[in-house]
Amino acid sequence: MDVDVELVRALQEDGRASVAVLAERLGRPRASVAARLARMLDSGAVRVVAAVDPAFLGQHVLAHVSVRVDGPVDPVAQHLRGLGETVLVSAVGGAHDLVTEVRVGSMPQLHDLLADLRAAPGVADISTLVYTDVVKGFFVSGYRGDLEIDDVDTALIELLQRDGRMRYRTLAEAVRLSPSAVTTRVQRLVTAGVITISAVEARGLTHRQLSMGVGLHLTGEDDAVLDALRSWRGVDFAARTIGRFDAVATLVEPSAGALFASLDRLRGLPGVARLEAWLHLAVVKEDYARTLRPAMG
Repeated sequence: MDVDVELVRALQEDGRASVAVLAERLGRPRASVAARLARMLDSGAVRVVAAVDPAFLGQHVLAHVSVRVDGPVDPVAQHLRGLGETVLVSAVGGAHDLVTEVRVGSMPQLHDLLADLRAAPGVADISTLVYTDVVKGFFVSGYRGDLEIDDVDTALIELLQRDGRMRYRTLAEAVRLSPSAVTTRVQRLVTAGVITISAVEARGLTHRQLSMGVGLHLTGEDDAVLDALRSWRGVDFAARTIGRFDAVATLVEPSAGALFASLDRLRGLPGVARLEAWLHLAVVKEDYARTLRPAMG
């Protein structure tokens, strides 16, 4: 068992899990797990952050945009990085040069954003997939529209977006409430799907984990394929889409060999007609933090 991989997986499922809980899950001494966790967080290899669910923010349209560049990639990547609508920007190897995930409020807003992107200097052309159903994603929590938040909740969310493992006592001091009251508020936000607190791992050729995007053409057994993707430990994200693919997924593994094995396993699934893949070479942006104050007036 790769202890670091298992530790990250545990944090992706529950970013605020205590060291005692993490140690029990991994079957390792608490001191060892605490040291590994501190090393990961201090080095920046892993960040634990809160992300507000897109639906709560009114971001009802999520899309994956592949970009072909005419000339150097970095200027276009930095342009995408600066856009408030992008949560992920990555330089990739494959048919395209960059991929980005965008979140907007409506289809007209998406059309406007794509028109601006096509006109940006250095952009040769783009290809867009609209997510119709996110079946696996650590930062899409399924807000159900049944909770209103106040200024204290907003302050807590903003603090947790910077550090999802901030101690309840520290949070309490910041908002001038008792630790027990803050604990109740944070748990209510998580339970209602307003926020998810999860781990973001640095990925790319210079990091411990490699990441590959996959576009799937399906034969009609969509649910079976998507159920398989949902259950695979090496799949960080999966969505049903409209566009040139029927579904997309993100595979994350510690080596090229493991990525190949995962990709080959995916090819063999009943219901997968064919697939296309692109390797994430450098993740330029992965930022799910959003301010709530302007929206609240």
